[in-house]
Amino acid sequence: MGNRLSKIITRTGDAGTTGLGDGSRVAKTSLRINAIGEVDELNSTLGVLLAEPDLPAAVRAALFSVQHDLFDLGGELCIPGAKVIGAAQVERLEGLAEEFNADLPRLKEFILPGGSRPAALTHLARAICRRVERSIVCLAETETVHEAPRRYINRLSDLLFILGRFLNRAAGGEDVLWRRQGQESGIRGQASKTR
Repeated sequence: MGNRLSKIITRTGDAGTTGLGDGSRVAKTSLRINAIGEVDELNSTLGVLLAEPDLPAAVRAALFSVQHDLFDLGGELCIPGAKVIGAAQVERLEGLAEEFNADLPRLKEFILPGGSRPAALTHLARAICRRVERSIVCLAETETVHEAPRRYINRLSDLLFILGRFLNRAAGGEDVLWRRQGQESGIRGQASKTR
Protein backbone atom coordinates (compact mmCIF):
# COMPACT_ATOMS: atom_id res chain seq x y z
CA MET A 1 0.00 0.00 0.00
CA GLY A 2 2.78 2.46 0.90
CA ASN A 3 4.44 2.20 -2.49
CA ARG A 4 1.15 2.65 -4.29
CA LEU A 5 0.25 5.74 -2.30
CA SER A 6 3.64 7.38 -2.67
CA LYS A 7 3.18 7.74 -6.44
CA ILE A 8 -0.02 9.60 -7.27
CA ILE A 9 0.60 10.36 -10.97
CA THR A 10 0.80 7.00 -12.75
CA ARG A 11 -0.51 7.88 -16.25
CA THR A 12 -2.11 4.40 -16.37
CA GLY A 13 -5.59 5.92 -16.76
CA ASP A 14 -4.78 8.22 -19.64
CA ALA A 15 -6.45 5.90 -22.15
CA GLY A 16 -9.78 5.96 -20.29
CA THR A 17 -9.41 2.79 -18.25
CA THR A 18 -8.72 2.22 -14.57
CA GLY A 19 -7.59 -0.68 -12.45
CA LEU A 20 -9.80 -2.61 -10.05
CA GLY A 21 -8.58 -4.16 -6.83
CA ASP A 22 -8.29 -7.59 -8.44
CA GLY A 23 -5.84 -6.26 -11.06
CA SER A 24 -8.30 -6.13 -13.95
CA ARG A 25 -8.83 -2.97 -15.95
CA VAL A 26 -12.20 -1.52 -16.91
CA ALA A 27 -13.45 1.58 -18.69
CA LYS A 28 -13.84 4.62 -16.50
CA THR A 29 -17.41 4.78 -17.82
CA SER A 30 -18.29 1.31 -16.48
CA LEU A 31 -21.21 0.90 -14.09
CA ARG A 32 -18.83 -0.34 -11.38
CA ILE A 33 -16.57 2.72 -11.60
CA ASN A 34 -19.63 4.97 -11.68
CA ALA A 35 -20.89 3.40 -8.44
CA ILE A 36 -17.46 3.70 -6.80
CA GLY A 37 -17.26 7.36 -7.83
CA GLU A 38 -20.67 8.14 -6.41
CA VAL A 39 -19.79 6.46 -3.11
CA ASP A 40 -16.70 8.70 -3.05
CA GLU A 41 -18.86 11.77 -3.77
CA LEU A 42 -21.16 10.88 -0.88
CA ASN A 43 -18.20 10.38 1.45
CA SER A 44 -16.73 13.71 0.36
CA THR A 45 -20.05 15.45 1.00
CA LEU A 46 -20.09 14.01 4.51
CA GLY A 47 -16.58 15.41 4.90
CA VAL A 48 -17.94 18.88 4.11
CA LEU A 49 -20.72 18.36 6.65
CA LEU A 50 -18.19 17.22 9.27
CA ALA A 51 -16.29 20.48 8.73
CA GLU A 52 -19.23 22.36 10.25
CA PRO A 53 -17.98 23.69 13.60
CA ASP A 54 -21.06 23.20 15.78
CA LEU A 55 -22.19 19.65 14.97
CA PRO A 56 -23.46 17.79 18.02
CA ALA A 57 -20.87 15.25 19.20
CA ALA A 58 -23.22 12.30 18.67
CA VAL A 59 -23.88 13.32 15.06
CA ARG A 60 -20.16 13.84 14.44
CA ALA A 61 -19.35 10.36 15.80
CA ALA A 62 -22.11 8.74 13.73
CA LEU A 63 -21.03 10.41 10.50
CA PHE A 64 -17.37 9.61 11.11
CA SER A 65 -18.23 5.91 11.44
CA VAL A 66 -20.30 6.15 8.24
CA GLN A 67 -17.32 7.65 6.41
CA HIS A 68 -15.27 4.57 7.33
CA ASP A 69 -18.08 2.30 6.16
CA LEU A 70 -18.32 4.14 2.85
CA PHE A 71 -14.58 3.77 2.31
CA ASP A 72 -15.03 0.04 2.96
CA LEU A 73 -17.97 -0.03 0.55
CA GLY A 74 -15.82 1.57 -2.15
CA GLY A 75 -13.24 -1.14 -1.51
CA GLU A 76 -15.88 -3.85 -1.83
CA LEU A 77 -17.10 -2.44 -5.12
CA CYS A 78 -13.48 -2.19 -6.31
CA ILE A 79 -12.94 -5.95 -5.90
CA PRO A 80 -15.65 -7.91 -7.72
CA GLY A 81 -16.96 -10.68 -5.46
CA ALA A 82 -15.57 -9.17 -2.24
CA LYS A 83 -17.71 -8.93 0.91
CA VAL A 84 -16.80 -6.12 3.29
CA ILE A 85 -20.10 -4.52 4.31
CA GLY A 86 -22.28 -6.91 6.30
CA ALA A 87 -25.26 -7.19 8.62
CA ALA A 88 -23.41 -5.56 11.54
CA GLN A 89 -22.99 -2.26 9.69
CA VAL A 90 -26.63 -2.29 8.55
CA GLU A 91 -27.84 -2.99 12.10
CA ARG A 92 -25.65 -0.19 13.48
CA LEU A 93 -27.35 2.28 11.09
CA GLU A 94 -30.77 1.04 12.15
CA GLY A 95 -29.82 1.60 15.80
CA LEU A 96 -28.57 5.11 15.05
CA ALA A 97 -31.75 5.93 13.14
CA GLU A 98 -33.90 4.84 16.09
CA GLU A 99 -31.73 6.79 18.53
CA PHE A 100 -31.81 10.09 16.62
CA ASN A 101 -35.49 9.75 15.68
CA ALA A 102 -36.67 8.98 19.23
CA ASP A 103 -37.38 12.58 20.30
CA LEU A 104 -38.36 14.06 16.93
CA PRO A 105 -42.00 15.08 16.45
CA ARG A 106 -44.09 12.82 14.28
CA LEU A 107 -44.16 13.91 10.64
CA LYS A 108 -47.57 15.02 9.41
CA GLU A 109 -46.45 16.80 6.23
CA PHE A 110 -43.68 16.57 3.64
CA ILE A 111 -40.62 18.63 4.43
CA LEU A 112 -38.24 20.55 2.23
CA PRO A 113 -34.45 20.20 2.41
CA GLY A 114 -33.18 23.22 4.26
CA GLY A 115 -33.23 25.10 7.53
CA SER A 116 -29.86 25.32 9.20
CA ARG A 117 -26.71 24.92 7.12
CA PRO A 118 -25.79 21.54 8.69
CA ALA A 119 -29.32 20.25 8.07
CA ALA A 120 -29.24 21.43 4.45
CA LEU A 121 -25.88 19.71 3.90
CA THR A 122 -27.31 16.54 5.44
CA HIS A 123 -30.24 16.64 3.01
CA LEU A 124 -27.78 17.12 0.14
CA ALA A 125 -25.90 14.03 1.34
CA ARG A 126 -29.22 12.14 1.51
CA ALA A 127 -30.01 13.01 -2.12
CA ILE A 128 -26.54 11.86 -3.20
CA CYS A 129 -27.03 8.69 -1.14
CA ARG A 130 -30.17 7.92 -3.14
CA ARG A 131 -28.13 8.32 -6.33
CA VAL A 132 -25.54 5.91 -4.92
CA GLU A 133 -28.34 3.44 -4.27
CA ARG A 134 -29.59 3.71 -7.85
CA SER A 135 -26.05 3.18 -9.16
CA ILE A 136 -25.53 0.07 -7.05
CA VAL A 137 -28.90 -1.36 -8.06
CA CYS A 138 -28.06 -0.65 -11.72
CA LEU A 139 -24.69 -2.39 -11.33
CA ALA A 140 -26.40 -5.39 -9.70
CA GLU A 141 -28.53 -5.86 -12.82
CA THR A 142 -25.45 -6.93 -14.80
CA GLU A 143 -22.84 -7.92 -12.18
CA THR A 144 -22.79 -9.59 -8.78
CA VAL A 145 -23.32 -7.18 -5.90
CA HIS A 146 -24.04 -8.55 -2.45
CA GLU A 147 -27.25 -7.62 -0.68
CA ALA A 148 -25.70 -5.93 2.38
CA PRO A 149 -24.31 -2.88 0.52
CA ARG A 150 -27.71 -2.18 -1.00
CA ARG A 151 -29.39 -2.51 2.40
CA TYR A 152 -26.69 -0.31 3.98
CA ILE A 153 -27.15 2.52 1.50
CA ASN A 154 -30.94 2.33 1.83
CA ARG A 155 -30.69 2.61 5.64
CA LEU A 156 -28.11 5.39 5.33
CA SER A 157 -30.49 7.56 3.29
CA ASP A 158 -33.10 7.08 6.04
CA LEU A 159 -30.56 8.00 8.71
CA LEU A 160 -29.52 11.13 6.80
CA PHE A 161 -33.16 12.22 6.51
CA ILE A 162 -33.55 11.81 10.27
CA LEU A 163 -30.28 13.64 10.95
CA GLY A 164 -31.43 16.57 8.81
CA ARG A 165 -34.47 16.92 11.06
CA PHE A 166 -32.38 16.38 14.19
CA LEU A 167 -29.89 19.07 13.19
CA ASN A 168 -32.61 21.63 12.55
CA ARG A 169 -33.93 21.07 16.06
CA ALA A 170 -30.40 21.19 17.48
CA ALA A 171 -30.01 24.61 15.82
CA GLY A 172 -33.16 25.86 17.51
CA GLY A 173 -35.45 25.50 14.50
CA GLU A 174 -37.98 23.11 13.03
CA ASP A 175 -38.60 21.28 9.79
CA VAL A 176 -39.18 23.38 6.68
CA LEU A 177 -42.66 22.33 5.65
CA TRP A 178 -43.80 21.88 2.05
CA ARG A 179 -47.02 23.62 1.05
CA ARG A 180 -49.12 23.12 -2.05
CA GLN A 181 -49.05 26.00 -4.53
CA GLY A 182 -51.45 28.70 -3.50
CA GLN A 183 -51.05 28.00 0.20
CA GLU A 184 -48.98 30.10 2.55
CA SER A 185 -45.23 29.74 2.43
CA GLY A 186 -43.79 26.46 3.67
CA ILE A 187 -40.96 28.29 5.38
CA ARG A 188 -42.15 27.95 8.96
CA GLY A 189 -39.86 27.65 11.91
CA GLN A 190 -36.63 27.69 9.97
CA ALA A 191 -33.59 27.35 12.17
CA SER A 192 -32.92 30.59 13.95
CA LYS A 193 -29.16 30.20 13.75
CA THR A 194 -27.59 30.78 10.37
CA ARG A 195 -23.99 29.86 9.70
